[in-house]
Amino acid sequence: MSKLVGTPATRSRRRAGHSEVAALRQAAEAIRHGDSRHGGGSAQARWAVRLLDERALPLFSTRLTPRTERELCRVSAELARLAGWAALDIGRHGTAFYHFERALGWSRQADDNNLSCYILATMALLATLRNSPATALDMAQGSVQAGGVGGTRVSPRVLSFTRLVEARAHARAGDARAASTALAVSEHLLEQAPHQGNVPGWIGFLTHPRLASDAAEIYRDLGNARACLAWNEQATAMAPTEFTRSVGMRLAVVATAHLQRAEVDESLALGHRSVDILRNVESRRARGYVKDLAVALGPYSNTRPVRAFLARVRGDLGLAPSWGVRFP
Repeated sequence: MSKLVGTPATRSRRRAGHSEVAALRQAAEAIRHGDSRHGGGSAQARWAVRLLDERALPLFSTRLTPRTERELCRVSAELARLAGWAALDIGRHGTAFYHFERALGWSRQADDNNLSCYILATMALLATLRNSPATALDMAQGSVQAGGVGGTRVSPRVLSFTRLVEARAHARAGDARAASTALAVSEHLLEQAPHQGNVPGWIGFLTHPRLASDAAEIYRDLGNARACLAWNEQATAMAPTEFTRSVGMRLAVVATAHLQRAEVDESLALGHRSVDILRNVESRRARGYVKDLAVALGPYSNTRPVRAFLARVRGDLGLAPSWGVRFP
């Protein structure tokens, strides 16, 4: 194996075993679930960086079998990706990109095509969330190419995620036809994916309800409220106790879609549910979705129910009225 990213030049005589790497993988799984429930600013999510720096990286200076070395690269990539995702979630995009690059290097050293493809797609998603759809599409295409011709080098579930990110980027660019095509391909690939028990934990979140949740946002971005609401019906199986941040964000997305149809009461009902879920989630990204809803409610801010909701947004989520919406 070629020289590893971040590997010290000399190795100690101690031999690291499979059990140490397995413990790191178990910890990464716990961090993943904690991030989903509590957000990237939570103590659980921040633990990824400490585990990587204090537990994983020192093992590279020990004696490793080729198999253990690959596994250590793989789990280091997982931890770096989690660190990057946590940074993305709290708005530290430069830090997120740094961790994603490290994750990509380790995944390639591990010769893990699935993980490399997934990390590239996550980097494309970062560009999408930063409102750079052209950059995101270039990265998504690179992720597809990493999967080989026809996606033969990666699993259908991973390639489905790549196409889903592509659909989101097209939606941000306002290309409804391309977004719908990419989404249809993503759904088709997911239907061909193996059962949950046969996939790595880091991609296990991608089920049909999760795809439907992203599809709702895609059609909200395209101004197609009817399609957004239809996809939302397919996303309700996601449990807020497990996918807390995702569910809270989806509710805010659908609330803004209702406003596209001038359905203020329905929007407020979902907005309050979103705040109920997100008030204990440390996620600047999630709060941004509620902020978008508050902005969309601006034309109705002279009504008592809307003013009460805006006051709650300020009190429960700490969002100041700095975006032109007048609070009571």
